[in-house]
Amino acid sequence: MNTQYDYSGVKLETQLATEIEPKDVQFLWYPYIPKSKVTVLTGNPGDGKSKFLIALAAMATTGKPFPFEDEDTDREPITVMYQTTEDGYDDTVIPRFDASGGDRSRMVHIKEDEQHLTLGDPRIPEAIRRHNVKLLILDPLSSYIGDGCSMNQANEMRARLNNLIQAADELKCTIVIAAHMNKMEGLNPLYRNSGSVDIIGASRSALAITRPKESDNPNERILVQLKANLAPIGSGIVFETTERSINFLEEKEITPDEAFGVSGRKVGRPNVKLQAAIEAMSEILSDGKWHPTKECSEELMKRGFTPATIKNAKKTLGVESQKPHGSFVWRLKKEDDQDHFFADSDEENPFGF
Repeated sequence: MNTQYDYSGVKLETQLATEIEPKDVQFLWYPYIPKSKVTVLTGNPGDGKSKFLIALAAMATTGKPFPFEDEDTDREPITVMYQTTEDGYDDTVIPRFDASGGDRSRMVHIKEDEQHLTLGDPRIPEAIRRHNVKLLILDPLSSYIGDGCSMNQANEMRARLNNLIQAADELKCTIVIAAHMNKMEGLNPLYRNSGSVDIIGASRSALAITRPKESDNPNERILVQLKANLAPIGSGIVFETTERSINFLEEKEITPDEAFGVSGRKVGRPNVKLQAAIEAMSEILSDGKWHPTKECSEELMKRGFTPATIKNAKKTLGVESQKPHGSFVWRLKKEDDQDHFFADSDEENPFGF
């Protein structure tokens, strides 16, 4: 059936590219969760998605660094709105939030006693504005699609998701949606999200949690990034679930296929990659001068190194990190280094201060 649209009275508006001011993409947690965009976190029921998201929410409300985040990252506490239909706030959500060290004064939710929320509900942007919410978590997606919409129909789901995409952009609020996986094991995990593949397509980052296939710890999980439109794919994050929270264990070089046991390849990669990153970083910093962190990281990522490998190389080399005037800089540590910045009088100051 063809749908007829009425465009009468619609005003034509155009914009030249020269009227648009380019800007860099900002991240809540690089490279996993871009700011003011929609991110999807998927996984099988019982694998710890909710505990993981509550732990992230707690960190966001206190300004604590996210797991394995670069030490050069500055963070301010933000207000989080956490919406769920699967757990009680009083006996599950808040106890888990407290166990993760969250600030309750920065956690809010919309009461759904009289009417359940949907993705296009005007109460969502109203609450975001009222409380200056910077992170909205919806858990799970299936509870918020609303009546008359099939998760398997791309055109219907895209229309609903566009409401969130627009709200994220206009209100500068990062949105993370939890979703369940289907039972089609052995399939590329990018295509195992329940419902239309357009759900993943609409997101700018897609994450997944699974149980490591070769772990003896029944509580161990691994987070992998399935898709990243705005940054390089991130490393795997290994963690374990506890009664009310989670413990982050390590970063791991692992692909989604490896984590989900889709391919027969051995999990992990040899240290050849780390050695190559060490050599590349040594080359960049070989002059012993201070170099902008952002430029160094971008150059290393252009050469194919992941953030985790870069961080491990930085630690192995003993690279110094300082923030003299709002921007972090790196250099190879010198034997005669003093405590203050630019201790060597003959060192060129690359920033003009």
